[in-house]
Amino acid sequence: MISRRDFLQAAMATTALYGASGFGNWSKLAAQQALTQDDLLSFDTFGNVSLIHITDIHAQLVPIYFREPSVNIGVGDNRGAVPHLTGGDFRKLYGIDDGSPSHYALSSGDFQALAGAYGRMGGLDRVATVVNSIRADRPDAILLDGGDTWHGSYTCYHSQGQDMVNAMNALKPEAMTFHWEFTLGSERVQELVEGLPFAALGQNIFDAEWDEPAELFKPYKFFERGGVKVAVIGQAFPYMPIANPRWMFPDYSFGIRDENMQAMVDEVRAQGAECVVVLSHNGFDVDKKMASVVTGIDVILSGHTHDALPEPVLIGETIIVASGSNGKFVSRVDLDIQNGRMMGFRHKLIPIFSDVITPDPDMAALIQAERAPHADTLSEVIGQTDSVLYRRGNFNGSWDDLICDALISEREAEIALSPGVRWGPSLVPGDITREDIWNVTSMSYGEAYRTEMTGEFLKVVLEDVADNIFNPDPYYQQGGDMVRTGGLGYTIDVTKPQGERISNLTLLKTGELIDPSKSYVVAGWASVNEGTEGPQIWDVVENHIRKLGTVSVSENNSVIVVNG
Repeated sequence: MISRRDFLQAAMATTALYGASGFGNWSKLAAQQALTQDDLLSFDTFGNVSLIHITDIHAQLVPIYFREPSVNIGVGDNRGAVPHLTGGDFRKLYGIDDGSPSHYALSSGDFQALAGAYGRMGGLDRVATVVNSIRADRPDAILLDGGDTWHGSYTCYHSQGQDMVNAMNALKPEAMTFHWEFTLGSERVQELVEGLPFAALGQNIFDAEWDEPAELFKPYKFFERGGVKVAVIGQAFPYMPIANPRWMFPDYSFGIRDENMQAMVDEVRAQGAECVVVLSHNGFDVDKKMASVVTGIDVILSGHTHDALPEPVLIGETIIVASGSNGKFVSRVDLDIQNGRMMGFRHKLIPIFSDVITPDPDMAALIQAERAPHADTLSEVIGQTDSVLYRRGNFNGSWDDLICDALISEREAEIALSPGVRWGPSLVPGDITREDIWNVTSMSYGEAYRTEMTGEFLKVVLEDVADNIFNPDPYYQQGGDMVRTGGLGYTIDVTKPQGERISNLTLLKTGELIDPSKSYVVAGWASVNEGTEGPQIWDVVENHIRKLGTVSVSENNSVIVVNG
């Protein structure tokens, strides 16, 4: 008798037919100038339950460019495993042709040229078209939002998330979970969540004082779809008080809480759940470990680390789906649930090519209304770039290099530190607008500080961040990417233990090694400390770009990676 795992492995072959190899065919279609909306949305309906997953939109309402990372190092058991493959290695694994639309959508190589050929991606009006198409085929499909939705743009900042709430309410998801939303502050989060027409989920969101589940958020929600009782359990970002300012949400505590997750899985199974879905903002490696620890989960819809994978990853009998970020992709997952068990699935990662997919008129009108009061401010040209500006990568990105240069220049510092956040669209050579600057700097604690740090303390900072990223145990990976440095170079060995990864700290302007006992003037932003003073980072960057006129960012070789 064939085992359930064999069924799922067979389904992996199915997703290759309907997902990855579908990407591979696009190169031929594009060559024939025949890449159409129908091609992108085609799907052979399967089973009796459909899931639609979007995550990490970061308030990007309109189409953007977004360059995927060229450096994404895995450590421990995840070394060399997806999502820690990039470039040619990634394309080879999934059979993606060089120069194809999927090359452009999923990897970083030849980004500028391919951006010119294939254009922008995303736009919530295009996402709405895709969602509506899936619902037309499977009317009871469950749309789930993985969080990092109410954060990341000028209009979101100035409306305190209201523009995204309005847009998402129109898209009509069934549930969402959370991360950056909490940086709006506890009171604003409560106000918005209480008004949501769908479920706000987080089994790991607890009351900080009583260490009990927070009443505002539910651990799970049931859905009856296709004759199947489906339970969706929420998993908010577990490391909020470490990665973001605790003082902004003092009422809440988080954590992975995998023991409680197991209890929730057992509870919904006892209540008759035939299919268990976890809507997660853990990050992909944490989700892989959770799937190996918690039994009874059928599907994990993964968020936070912005990974876009054309095939799910199978851990035991749990499939993990990664749907990218910034509105670039929508995942559709069809499940065959029989006698309370998932017997197979079909999956497609749908790329949102903005020039191919027709905008949904209702969503387009809503977006225009949200942006209209700010149109002149958003579109004002601040300067130009003759370089591709991007953020993603473990150690640096050209947007971050520009931000660090601005901090050093405008704040009269020797060294700059910029957070290794993953959000923020890319730019191709051309105009830099105020909206572009806000897309990579917008947050509720954006003050640009200026202080002094000893060389010894600088090493402690780098070691601490490095352990948050390169600890071999995913449950201790509590950061984003490595803190970006300006004016400071170093060597990092990602295989070393905590406290021994960073060496050869160098002050770039002199070429001298950093003196542990000497103090250096350091500028940075996004401090988690309450009461941080300084101008807002978007003003610092805007002033710097205005003075330059045209931005040229050269290749950054200041970080030497050993055993990467």
